[in-house]
Amino acid sequence: MKRPERWNALLELLARDGKVDLEQAAVELTVSTATIRRDLDELARQQMLTRTRGGAVAHNVSYDLPLRYKTARRATEKQRIGVAVARMVDPGAIVGLNGGTTTTEAARAIATRADLAAPDGAPAITIVTNALNIAGELAVRPQIKIVLTGGVARPQSFELMGPLATGVLEKVSLDVAVIGVDALDLTQGATAHHEGEASINHLMARRAERVVVVADSTKLGHRAFARICAIDEIDVLVTDTGAPDELVARFTEAGIRVVQASAE
Repeated sequence: MKRPERWNALLELLARDGKVDLEQAAVELTVSTATIRRDLDELARQQMLTRTRGGAVAHNVSYDLPLRYKTARRATEKQRIGVAVARMVDPGAIVGLNGGTTTTEAARAIATRADLAAPDGAPAITIVTNALNIAGELAVRPQIKIVLTGGVARPQSFELMGPLATGVLEKVSLDVAVIGVDALDLTQGATAHHEGEASINHLMARRAERVVVVADSTKLGHRAFARICAIDEIDVLVTDTGAPDELVARFTEAGIRVVQASAE
């Protein structure tokens, strides 16, 4: 297991249990206690956790795994989802993207579509986002017009939130909103761990003609703390082929078009 993968696993243990035991983590990750000790020291240096004599504890009970440590999880599935989303975007469209690893892959796939390059060099598509990392990646693409909301940045997701963000979104109209979620449940709809993210994502969805939720199969059938939108507000779900057939059928029965992205 490579170091970034170990860090990812340790932070997930921390998110699950609120603490990490040095000896137990070494057993679970099949590495030496010296390796785990060095990993915890480095994560503590980055202020991701608080070191204790026997391991580490989370800074607070609402610990959320930061975006930069989520990128390694189900990366292939998320890339395929991103490509499937990019195919749904028409030239000239105005697309809303919230923050997250899956929407970041969608942004990258949109940016590399050759047919979206306008012949005169003018922007061929408009991206409206509250995600700093997405705006940073796409700002160098001349075929894409970037509209970045204002707001206060949340370090875990690189998303801008608050009145400055909502002020911009309330003044724009979107053809499609591509919304990454923490969970998607038939009863609770699309949900997020953080209420501030859920609020801004809800507004983005409300400003769009069509709502596309992107979620890998591990997020389906689960719920998180704060609702983004109800199930009947979602037009399309793009997920991976790991989604259970029974669950896909239930989403379809609820009126959602389900796209399962696969390798070509």
